[in-house]
Amino acid sequence: MNFGDVFKSKFLNQVGSISAVDALITLVIAIALGLVIFIVYKKTFSGVMYSSSFNMSLLLMVVITSVIIMTISSNVVLSLGMVGALSIIRFRTVIKDPVDIMYLFWAISMGIIVGAHQFIFALICVAVISVLCFVMAMLKKKDAMYLIIVRYRHAAAGSVEKAIKSVGGKVRNKAVTKAGIETIIEVGTKVADSDFVEKLSSINGVGSAVLVNYNGEYAE
Repeated sequence: MNFGDVFKSKFLNQVGSISAVDALITLVIAIALGLVIFIVYKKTFSGVMYSSSFNMSLLLMVVITSVIIMTISSNVVLSLGMVGALSIIRFRTVIKDPVDIMYLFWAISMGIIVGAHQFIFALICVAVISVLCFVMAMLKKKDAMYLIIVRYRHAAAGSVEKAIKSVGGKVRNKAVTKAGIETIIEVGTKVADSDFVEKLSSINGVGSAVLVNYNGEYAE
């Protein structure tokens, strides 16, 4: 058998039928798992700005991927053509948060598994990954850091530094001008929930004290 005979073989021309019941069951399970990913992402999101359109795309990605896998599994020639067609697609949206990339892979993998009719395995994967996402979100909240931006006159520098040391705060940035001083302090969740900001504001010479939730990372 030469190379031309391979393309003439009946194996490549076989087309498997997809029943309406199988297609309906696959779509329903894909939508259900997509909704789970949608809810997990919304509940565990801790970034700067929540994007509802990105979260909705995760749900649709599960459904669309399952449809593609279900379609190409019925015809070998169609699967080869589909791979070639999808290879020219380029996405220009920049994903800044590595966690969002993880959710994209999660949605795509669930669509592939559901499209291959591995429903039990898909349910197990969704359950395990969902639990891991909630656990990581809880651990991240415990380690959350806050920034306090304090503006004060030079005469109040000693009192402000004493207050910072009393709560174990870390000075991340300090700008000194003739008009006064601006200091950015990093504090933990317990300090942020207390009256530390009011304490700073009450110091004579302090103009303002602003508490900001910080989601980034500092290099030690």
